[in-house]
Amino acid sequence: MSDLNTLETELLAAVESAASEAELEEIRVSALGKKGKISEQMKTLGKMSPEERQTMGPALNGLKARVTEAIATRKTVLAEAALEARLASESVDVTLPLRAGPIESGRIHPVSQVTDELTAIFADMGFAIAEGPDIETDELNFTALNFPEGHPAREMHDTFFFNEKEDGERLLLRTHTSPVQIRTMRNQEPPIRVIIPGRTYRCDSDQTHTPMFHQVEGLVIDKSSHIGHLKGTLEEFLKAFFEVDNVTLRFRPSFFPFTEPSMEVDVQCDRSGGEVKIGEGSDWMEILGCGMVHPNVLRNCGLDPDIYQGFAWGIGIDRLAMLKYGMPDLRAFFDADVRWIQHYGFRPLDLPTLFGGLSS
Repeated sequence: MSDLNTLETELLAAVESAASEAELEEIRVSALGKKGKISEQMKTLGKMSPEERQTMGPALNGLKARVTEAIATRKTVLAEAALEARLASESVDVTLPLRAGPIESGRIHPVSQVTDELTAIFADMGFAIAEGPDIETDELNFTALNFPEGHPAREMHDTFFFNEKEDGERLLLRTHTSPVQIRTMRNQEPPIRVIIPGRTYRCDSDQTHTPMFHQVEGLVIDKSSHIGHLKGTLEEFLKAFFEVDNVTLRFRPSFFPFTEPSMEVDVQCDRSGGEVKIGEGSDWMEILGCGMVHPNVLRNCGLDPDIYQGFAWGIGIDRLAMLKYGMPDLRAFFDADVRWIQHYGFRPLDLPTLFGGLSS
């Protein structure tokens, strides 16, 4: 019995001093495994007399139970300690700032922003938005707009044409959003007051021109519109868009097949200091083209020019963005450079409104 007491003391001390679950497992095997110290003692019971077995049997079973319980208790303690150590090493400092979510990190492209800005302005002036397909017919893109046969704009160096169909017709990528003016006049009774933002395509590429660009046109058709209304509309638009108190416009005679008279519009600006400031200074900058809708265009749309008249204008959305936000190179608009969009882009929830502000 004294040997059992010594063995128990030895085993319990070893269990208590085990520093890891692996070390504890070694102690369990050495005590309770097939060749463990307690297991070897259990094997001797068969050689004892009945009287000895009555004494040693309960003693050995009690020793086995106490050692097993001590091992289980120590295993729980070691597991909790290991978990605490792991949590401490893998803990997250909740005081660190969170990563920006999609609404914080995402940015609206300047073209989309400017489109929203001018839409807000013209919507307040009573204009609706009209849209049409990017792929157009020669008739809608040129003929109905009073482009004569043989006009240079019909040739391959200006226009992206598709292969001819079996009937000889050639579709094309629209060179302006003006075909939507034709579609609108043919499908809607005057009075008409629409703006037409969209993509357009021309064979041109340099610092201020790209093969695909964005344009917005405006169209007003009724019985009494005149050049004074056109000028007033453009002045109010440019004042609101550039967020200045006043703009001075200069109309110069020009030529467009679809308007008569046709005019280029210059806006007064200041170019000093390496930036363009609209509405001040003594410089002039061409900003858009406009004119009164040509009588032939009205006839091509089934409208009587002796009854109806109107005006139209067109301006590049990309150019507006460059002027307002100081972007020097148009090609960067289409580079898909995340750094550029992070610098020039706009927050998704900063929607332009006339009462809340157009730009942020």
